Amino acid sequence: MPERPARCYGKIDRPPYTRKEYIRGFPPPKIRIFDMGDPSGDFKVKISLIALEERQIRHNALEAARIAANKYLTAKLSRSNYHLKVTVYPHHVLRENKMMAFAGADRLQDGMRKAFGKPIGTAARVKAGQRLIFIRVNEDNVDVAMEALRRAAMKFPMKCRIIVEEAPPEIKKRLGF
Repeated sequence: MPERPARCYGKIDRPPYTRKEYIRGFPPPKIRIFDMGDPSGDFKVKISLIALEERQIRHNALEAARIAANKYLTAKLSRSNYHLKVTVYPHHVLRENKMMAFAGADRLQDGMRKAFGKPIGTAARVKAGQRLIFIRVNEDNVDVAMEALRRAAMKFPMKCRIIVEEAPPEIKKRLGF
């Protein structure tokens, strides 16, 4: 059965469902690696992807954003020239009340309203203004890092902003920050 679209799980309208010791049968998050590149490198510029809305981000969207940013960075730079870190973790377990929809059904199933459902995946709860991903690079690779974050932002179900957090003054002036 295909996954439901992100609009089905984007809003935060219920308390978080995170007590995994009581939940049986939920799939583990797809995202496994949170640090890429050279974590111990000495980089001068730190660029972040900031969420502008309060939303839930599913684990497969986090993994897709990580892959998109990391693939672009490794194609343009070597692994020793950047440090990429995903800063949110999908703790919240998503549930779905599966409805029967198959060929041969002569009428639609009604089912119970607001049924509890079975676990189908995990999601990260994000507040407005929270950092999702950051990349540390040197001054000459700032444009590459900003493009990598732009590509990662397309994978999220909300609006995001790219900001330069730490940089020498001449870099901030050149970028307009």
